Amino acid sequence: MHVPDGFIDAPVSVAAGVFAVGAVAVSLRGARRELDERTAPLAGLVAAFIFAVQMLNFPVAAGTSGHLMGGALAAILVGPYTAVLCLSVVLLLQGIFFADGGLTALGVNITVMGVVTVVVAYGVFRLLTGLLPRTRRSATASAFVAALVSVPASAAAFTLLYWIGGTTDIPIGKVFTAMVGVHVLIGIGEAVITALTVGAVLAVRPDLVHGVSGIAAPLKLRVDGELVDAPAATRDPEPARRSARGFWITGLVSAFLLAGFVSFYASANPDGLERVASDQGFDEKVEEHGAADSPLADYGVGDIANARLSGGLAGVIGVSATVVVGTGVFWVVRRRKEEPGEEAGQAPRDRDQENA
Repeated sequence: MHVPDGFIDAPVSVAAGVFAVGAVAVSLRGARRELDERTAPLAGLVAAFIFAVQMLNFPVAAGTSGHLMGGALAAILVGPYTAVLCLSVVLLLQGIFFADGGLTALGVNITVMGVVTVVVAYGVFRLLTGLLPRTRRSATASAFVAALVSVPASAAAFTLLYWIGGTTDIPIGKVFTAMVGVHVLIGIGEAVITALTVGAVLAVRPDLVHGVSGIAAPLKLRVDGELVDAPAATRDPEPARRSARGFWITGLVSAFLLAGFVSFYASANPDGLERVASDQGFDEKVEEHGAADSPLADYGVGDIANARLSGGLAGVIGVSATVVVGTGVFWVVRRRKEEPGEEAGQAPRDRDQENA
C-alpha cells in the first residue's frame, strides 16, 4: 500500500511528514532501550527481510494482489520503537531508489505503513499474550491476530488522510469500504506470513523475540509432547554469539533467495490501494515519481533486458542496501545507549567529582 505522489494534497502531506519525523525521533530514543549487541544486527536483518517479502505480491481477489507491510512482524521481533525505524529505512530506500511510494508522500507512507501498523499490532499482541497461556502456540496465534488487525487499521488511516487531504472529490464512505474490505483480505496473507515467521524464530531462538521478553511467566515450548520452559540465555556468551551469527546468516540468505528468485513469481496484479484508486477514479491524480529515472526503478536494473535477471538483481541489491543501512543505523543507536545507572537525558558525572 505504497501511496504515490498526487493522492494527498501538499498541506496534509507536509503534516504527515512532520508527524513521521516526530515518530522517528521518538523511536530513535526508544530504540536505545530495545537494542543491544544481539538485537542490533537482528533489526537490520528484519528490515532486509521485510524489503524482500514486500516484493512478493500474493493474489487476494480477482485482479487484486497484496504484500506484507511488516509492522507487526518487526514490532514482535525487535520491539515497537525499533520496528518504526525498520519500516522507515525500508520505505526510504524503496522511495529513493526503486520509485515505490511517492517522495512527497514519504511521510504519509511512514505514518500509515510504519507507525499505525506497529502501534496497533504491538498493542494487540501484548494484550493477547497477557490474556492467553504463555506458550509458543499462543504467542504465534497472537502474532497472527495482531498482523491481521494491523492491515485494515492502516487502510483506515489512509482513508482518514484522504478524507482530510484527498485530491479528488469522491464520497469517503466508498473509499473506506473499498480500502478496508480489500485490506482485510490482504491482512490474512500478512497474518500467515507473520505467524509463520514468528513461530519459526520462537522454535529456534525464543530469546530473540522482543514481544515475549516482558512476559512474567517463562515462554513454554513443546518438546516430545510435553511443555517445557524456553531455554534461558547461556552464561557463556560465545555459544550464544555463534548461534546468533548462524541465525543471522540463515535469515539473510533467505531474504536474498526471496528477493532474488522467488520474487519473479509474484503476482503482477495491482495491489489493494492501486485497485481501489482505479475503481474509484482517483488514480488519475498520480504524479510521475521523482525517481522514475532511477536505474532500479520498478524493481528492475536498467539496461538488462532479461526480466528474471533484472528483477532478481534489483532484489539482491535492495536487500543488500537495506541490511547495510539498517544495521548501520541500529548499531549507531545502540552505541548511543545510556550507560547503566544513568537516567535518560542525564549527562555522565564528571570523573573528578566521582573520584573526589
